[in-house]
Amino acid sequence: MAGLLWIALVACVAPVLAQTQSQTQAQANPSTTWTVTIVLPPRVMAGHPATLAVFGVDGKLAAGVTVTLNDGQTLTTDHTGRATFSVPATGDYLLVKGSGASVAALIDPAAGSSEPNETTAPPVISLHDRFWVCTEGLRGDADADSVSIRGEAALVIAASPQCLVALPSSKATPGPAAISIDAPGTHATVKATLVALEFDAPQPALLPGKKSRLDVLVRGSEQKLALVVDNVTPGVLKFLRGDSQEVVTRGGPQNEASLDVQAIRAGDYSFRARLIPAPDVAIAQRYLLAAAQLAREDSRSDIRGYAKRIARHPRDVAIVRAQVGDLMMQTLAGDCRTLLNAAWESL
Repeated sequence: MAGLLWIALVACVAPVLAQTQSQTQAQANPSTTWTVTIVLPPRVMAGHPATLAVFGVDGKLAAGVTVTLNDGQTLTTDHTGRATFSVPATGDYLLVKGSGASVAALIDPAAGSSEPNETTAPPVISLHDRFWVCTEGLRGDADADSVSIRGEAALVIAASPQCLVALPSSKATPGPAAISIDAPGTHATVKATLVALEFDAPQPALLPGKKSRLDVLVRGSEQKLALVVDNVTPGVLKFLRGDSQEVVTRGGPQNEASLDVQAIRAGDYSFRARLIPAPDVAIAQRYLLAAAQLAREDSRSDIRGYAKRIARHPRDVAIVRAQVGDLMMQTLAGDCRTLLNAAWESL
């Protein structure tokens, strides 16, 4: 059976490692896709410029996509797939919608006391997906900020005065790395570990109706890592424990995790995997409190209770994450669900 292999390490954006010619042609024009991925910096500053990015389902930055902000602003991405805008001067959160996608970012007041006092980034970053860095003195115009990893320039795709989002260079390699961040009048560095996620061919070979094992391999780190592996072709291949499965790698020199799979029929199959970031209780709490304001009356007290629980008992994060996930399944698409999803991702 031919295999179609994707690697995506955060949220639905994936470079294709192998794909058929017909699929390449079908995905070449972002305007023909039914949805997009909108990328915002994790925090923006009230009344200041910020830059967002839009990706098509082909994993490429998409030009000419129109999105709408919750204050009524309408933006269209330029030839780089990005758009610069002014953050609303009031409100606790920013919502951006377009082409079936809806995402959120937290709005901090313009007062300097809300700016981060240190440079932070995820401790583990994938080679094939975007990552964030927060530090003081950035520019909301992404072109004014620069990031390099071991001297190789990364592509800054979204930015605010507090945080930016970048993509590693194609020349980046797995292992420990120093990340340099520069903006006019600002220089900062932060350390992280870059990893590559790879799939081994299922063993034994896939045959319709037969069970097999799929291994996800980590290169660049020997520590145990939490991953989500998504089955992109459920009509061809079945994950026996759910088509979006969370796993933890074994750690050590052979750092991998295994999933039980079963072929349904002959055809191309594809998977994608992403790192699960460390929980950020403070961010999740802010999103939950924002969601509670928009929730149905019979859900508001529960959502506020989740926010209080993670603040008082941080070790209960996994329990609250599951509860928020269950609530999302019962919540119709809309602003409340977007905020709940942002909280869930922060947990």
